[in-house]
Amino acid sequence: MRLQGSGVSAANAADTGASASSHRDRRIVVTAVGVTQIFAWGSSYYLPAVLAKPIAAETGWSLTFVIGGLSLGLVVAGLASPMVGRTIERLGGRPVLAISAVLLAIGLLILSVAGSLLVYLGAWLVLGLGMGAGLYDPAFATLGRLYGQAARPAITAVTLFGGFASTVCWPLSAFLEAKLGWRETCVIYAMLQLLMALPAHIWALPREESAKGLGPGNAGAAAPVADGRSGVGIFVLLATVITLGSVLSTVISVHLLAVLQARGIALAAAVGLGALVGPSQVGARTIEMFVARFHHPIWTKLVSTFCVALGLLLLWNGIPIISIALVFYGAGIGLESIARGTLPLAIFGAAHYPAIMGRIARPSLLAQAAAPTIAAALIEAVGIDGMLAALVFAAIGNTVLTALLFLLLRSRFPPFP
Repeated sequence: MRLQGSGVSAANAADTGASASSHRDRRIVVTAVGVTQIFAWGSSYYLPAVLAKPIAAETGWSLTFVIGGLSLGLVVAGLASPMVGRTIERLGGRPVLAISAVLLAIGLLILSVAGSLLVYLGAWLVLGLGMGAGLYDPAFATLGRLYGQAARPAITAVTLFGGFASTVCWPLSAFLEAKLGWRETCVIYAMLQLLMALPAHIWALPREESAKGLGPGNAGAAAPVADGRSGVGIFVLLATVITLGSVLSTVISVHLLAVLQARGIALAAAVGLGALVGPSQVGARTIEMFVARFHHPIWTKLVSTFCVALGLLLLWNGIPIISIALVFYGAGIGLESIARGTLPLAIFGAAHYPAIMGRIARPSLLAQAAAPTIAAALIEAVGIDGMLAALVFAAIGNTVLTALLFLLLRSRFPPFP
C-alpha cells in the first residue's frame, strides 16, 4: 500500500492542471451527483424511517423485521463495496452509478409488490447492492477518479446536497404515503431513479475515454513517500476512525428521539430539537467549503470527532440547553461525511483512491448494520444513560485515535500542514 504526500500546495497544483475539465463541466458533474445523492439516500437508507410503520400495519409483519430490512441492505452494501471500488478504479464511476440507479429502482419495485417477508427481504438484498454502488463512497470514488487531488471541493459540495436527503425525502415520503400508500410511494421513487437519476448519471458524467487514468485533477500530485507496513498501519487506523464515526452517527440517528424523551422532553418537542441536527450539518459543511483550502483534511476529521464527542458528552450530562449539544453533534457528523471522502484522498493519493474507498466502506457499512441493534440491547441492559455513556467513551476514543493518526501522518510527511 502506498501513501502520497498531499496538502494545500498539491491540491492547488492539481487544480491548475485540470485543463481537460472546465469549471462549467465540473459544476454539471457535481450538481448531477449531488441531486442524485438526495434521492439515492432518500429512497433507500432513509426510507424505513417513514414507511416502516405503514408497512408493518398493512402486512402484520413485526416492526423489528421491517426495519431489519435496512440492516440487511447495509450488510450487502458493505460486502459489495470493495468490488464496487475496484470497478470504479478500472472503468470509472459513470457505469457504476448508472447501474446503482437501476438496482435501486428494481429493489423498490420488488418492495412495492412484496406480499411475504421473503420477498420483502429479497427487495432489500437488491436495494443493498444499489446502496453499495450508489451512496457516498462510490460517489466520492467517482469524483476522486475524475479530479484527483482537486476533488476535495467537489466532494464537499456533494455532501452539501446529501445533507438535504432527509429534509427533502422524509416529508415527501410522508406526503406520498398519506395520499397514495406505501407501495405506490416505492413505485414513485423507482420512477425517479429510472427517469431522473439514471439519465443524470449517463448524461452528466464523462465517459471512460475522457477520464481514463487518474483524471485530469491528478496532475501535480506529490510523489509517494511511504510504502509497506507504515501504509498498512495508517490505513487500518484511518478505517477505524471512519468506522467509529459512522457507528456513532447511525446509533444517534436511530435512537435520538428515545434519548430526548428519556430526558423528559415531549415527543413533539423532541422532534423539533432533533431537527437542529440537519441545519447544523449543512452549516458546518458550508463553512468547510470556504475554509478547506487553508488546511489539510486531517484537521476536518479532528474537529469533527471533537464536536461529536463534545455534543454527546453534553447530551449525556443532561445540560439544560440540549440544543447546544445537538448543534455540536450535528456539526461534527456534517464534517465527518466530508472527511470520510477527502482524508483518504489526501493521504493515499488518487492512483488507487476508488479501491481504497471500497475497502474502507466495508467495515463501516457492516458496523452501521449492527450498531442500532447493539445499542438497543445496551438500552435494555443498562438504560438510556448507560448507552449514552458507552457512546461518549467511544466518541472520546475516536478523538484520541484521530489525534494519533494526525501525529503518525506528521511523522511520515514532514513538514505536515
